[in-house]
Order: sequence, then structure tokens, then C-alpha cells
Amino acid sequence: MAKIPGPPPLEGLKRRIAKHRAETSARARDHFVRETYRMGLLEARAKAREWFDEYPKAAYWTEVESWRQLEGDEIEFTMRRLPSAD
Repeated sequence: MAKIPGPPPLEGLKRRIAKHRAETSARARDHFVRETYRMGLLEARAKAREWFDEYPKAAYWTEVESWRQLEGDEIEFTMRRLPSAD
């Protein structure tokens, strides 16, 4: 008599879900506003400059949180700032 297999082990899936929830909740707790853009190099520089002009680093902790160069001189980057200054 053949044994009917039980459900597949879910430990890997459980770990991935727990990791995702931890990362998401950590981001939600830090209270930063983030926006991700994907554009050409010159446009990306202009957009970053726009953020720094509108939200000065000293007051809003504005920064380019991450960036990467894609094919065709395209840049994907995430800007981060506090929602308001004191």
C-alpha cells in the first residue's frame, strides 16, 4: 500500500515571511519618507538636487539611500527624508 505524501515542509516559506515582515516593520518604524525613481543620469541628478533644495539635509536628513546603474545610462535610486523638520 502506497503512503500518501503529506503537505510539503513550510519552514523555508515561514522564514521568508518572517524576514519580510521584520524588514517591512523596521522600515515603517523609522518614519522616513522614501521615493524610488528610474530615469536617465542627467534627470536623476536634477531630481536629487530638487530633493536637496526642497528638503535641506540639515533639517530633513535628506539623502540618496540607494542607487544602481541600469543598462542604457538609466539610474534607479531611492531618496529618503524625514516627513517634517523641527
